[in-house]
Amino acid sequence: MAEIVNKATRESFGLALCELAKTNKDIVVLDADLSGSTKTGIFAKQFPERFLNCGIAEGNMMSVAAGLAACGKIPFAATFAMFATGRAYEQIRNSIAYPKLNVKIAGSHAGISVGEDGATHQCCEDIALMKTLPGMAVINPADHWEMTEAVKAAVELDGPVYLRLGRLAVDSFNDPENYSFEFGKGITLHEGSDITVIASGIIVKDALDAVRELEAQGISARLINIHTIKPIDEEIIVRAAKETGRIVTVEEHSIIGGLGDSVSDVTSRKCPVPVTKIGIQDRFGYSGPAKELLKLFGLCKDNIAKVVLDIVKNA
Repeated sequence: MAEIVNKATRESFGLALCELAKTNKDIVVLDADLSGSTKTGIFAKQFPERFLNCGIAEGNMMSVAAGLAACGKIPFAATFAMFATGRAYEQIRNSIAYPKLNVKIAGSHAGISVGEDGATHQCCEDIALMKTLPGMAVINPADHWEMTEAVKAAVELDGPVYLRLGRLAVDSFNDPENYSFEFGKGITLHEGSDITVIASGIIVKDALDAVRELEAQGISARLINIHTIKPIDEEIIVRAAKETGRIVTVEEHSIIGGLGDSVSDVTSRKCPVPVTKIGIQDRFGYSGPAKELLKLFGLCKDNIAKVVLDIVKNA
């Protein structure tokens, strides 16, 4: 059993950038005066000559990143997800996605687990916004080890990438000795035949705990971790739909335009089955402790298990 690492994926992001930058001189990092929160400050201390604090001017930061990419650099532009995908959407669309530039956008403090910062900062629309941009890859890592490998994959991928970072520290569940990140490919974490749970991001650990608990109750639930939202792994979804007949998606994001919609799009075209979505139900968040908010919105082990159990029992 691998040692459990309790880290926020934003911290894992900062550490991974530093390791990669030691051998890749083209990596540069930009931040919008939030380097302490996005953890790009770790990079700034080690590589000050390759770090740019653009101030509270997110649109300008994206334009600078586009210019650096046009000059052959691999820029990572980091800020809160709300400011990256919201305030700087036009610059991302027209200056990065449209010319297909090699910019990596890191959206930190995404989802409801931002906690006390409240609804204005709890960006639950970022995946939906980035998914719609032609050519934009969207990656939502689940734990420390997955984020470490996802940053490496983002560097190797030639083109724009949106990388979602979490604020809340989460326990790792992947084993670095045998973990393999493959861009665009989902991972089956738990086999099952009664129903499939498909999860993404920091809520995957709760989903894993839920299916293990269900197994003890005689429910055989498959769990798939979809770390790459776009392009999504259609093959693994269709196989699960055919073999289990029912799907539950779990995401710390709006159910509109996120993982659930992507899964539903695949099943509706290739293997129609019922899809139940657990996520943010067309509403804004509240200010409060992160873990309590996750429970309030049903993004916890107990609610995931309850939803799955109800579906199987009422089938």
